Order: sequence, then structure tokens, then C-alpha cells
Amino acid sequence: MSSSCHPRLRAFAACLVLALSSGAAEAAVPIQGYRVMAVYPHDDQAYTEGLFYLHGLLYESTGIEGRSTIRKVRLKDGAVLKSQSIAPNLFGEGIVNWGGQIISLTWRSQVGFRWDLNSFARKATFHYPGEGWALTQDGQHLIMSDGTPSLRVLDPVTFREIRRIKVTADGQPVFNLNELEWVKGEILANIWQTNQIARIDPRTGAVKAWIDLTGIPETARPADADAVLNGIAYDQEHDRLFITGKNWPHLYEIRLTPPKGAAR
Repeated sequence: MSSSCHPRLRAFAACLVLALSSGAAEAAVPIQGYRVMAVYPHDDQAYTEGLFYLHGLLYESTGIEGRSTIRKVRLKDGAVLKSQSIAPNLFGEGIVNWGGQIISLTWRSQVGFRWDLNSFARKATFHYPGEGWALTQDGQHLIMSDGTPSLRVLDPVTFREIRRIKVTADGQPVFNLNELEWVKGEILANIWQTNQIARIDPRTGAVKAWIDLTGIPETARPADADAVLNGIAYDQEHDRLFITGKNWPHLYEIRLTPPKGAAR
């Protein structure tokens, strides 16, 4: 998303940060932190919208009309090994891998694409109602965010909507669910324009914990309102979690620490 387009959402994000910081001691949803395990270069011109890790490589989508791409990226040095531009009138959004393809969304155009995972050749076009923000998958279905508190569970072949997951924290709906990743049976979701990632139970939609990434250097860049946390990738084979953000110069491998007050 472009922050200049959503003043109402900026206000919501500010309220969320305030609630998390001032009410942490009383909140029913626990807050947990992280340890940085490694730091890697990241293209600081990449307006990151989607991210996943597969077979030793990162796959990333970038946004902004005229600049939107999907990319294959080498982890160790951030080198872009392959890139495919999206039509200049489209704002690229989230991506996910499925069956030898990359499935990608666009923001407000209600159109998505299927690309060959290896060649990046476009294989098909599909349509959906509403906005497209992010995608992940659980091995059976695709899971899509659209900025609302509901995640769409989709058939990966037809893109037909099967059900919705209504995401809540302390019984309240959670807006601005952005980039998604399936990690150990949970959905991790960036909360747009905050330093928080929600750990979501896919069965109930309840937020099990907030991951607070305050302290990552790029989270303290008020001069660039668009350079927000956005991008989660998981290396299942080696149990590594990666995070980055829009126009960030670094990608971080992190390990989560227990929620405050939890037994170690």
C-alpha cells in the first residue's frame, strides 16, 4: 500500500501502536520479541509487497505503478537473479508459490496472474472482487488478505472463495492485515504501518500473540512514511524466519523470544 492513500488507516495504525505500548501489561494477547540471528543486504529501492523462501532462494514482489515486479533473489547478498515487470498501470501486491507457479495479486485492479516459477513467463490471468494485499498457503488452500479483518481462504486452482477467517484480538477485529506467511500451523501477518506481526490461529482467527519488532533499525525511519515493515518469509527446512520492509536496505533473520511473563 501507499501510506499517502489511507489517512484513516494511518490513524488506526497509530491507535494500535498506542494500545500495544501503553496497555501491554493488561492486554490479554501476549507480546513477544525477537533476536536477530543474521542480517542480509536488501534492495532499498524494492517496495516490498510479498515475500517467500523456496529451495534456497527468496521470491519477492514489489509495488508502485510503473515499478511493480516479481523477483528471484539470492539471500546472501540480495542479488536479483531474475525479474519480471508487471504492466505499468498496475500496482503489484502479494505473491505465493503453488504447483510450480507464482501467483500474484494487484492492489485495486481486481486482477491477478500466474507465472512459471522458473522462467517467470506469464501463464494465466484471473480476477477477484475487492482489493488484493497478500497471499500465503497452507499446503491445501491459498490465504489472501485485503486490508479488512477477514482473510479469504481460496481454492488454489480456481481461486474460488471457500470461507473467511475473521481475525480478532481481545475480541476486537484487526484491520490492515498485510503480508502473510504460514509458519508452523499459524498465519503470521504484518499489521500495515506498525512494527507488529500478528500470530493468528487459522481455525478461530484469534491473535495468539503480537510479535513486536520495534528496535529493528529501519523501524525508526519517520522521514520515510512508506518504508514500513512488510515482508515475512519462512525456511521450513532450517527453521529460519526472515523479515524485511518496503525500501529497507536489510533483510533480517530473526528468532522469536517467549512472550513477556511466559516460562522460559
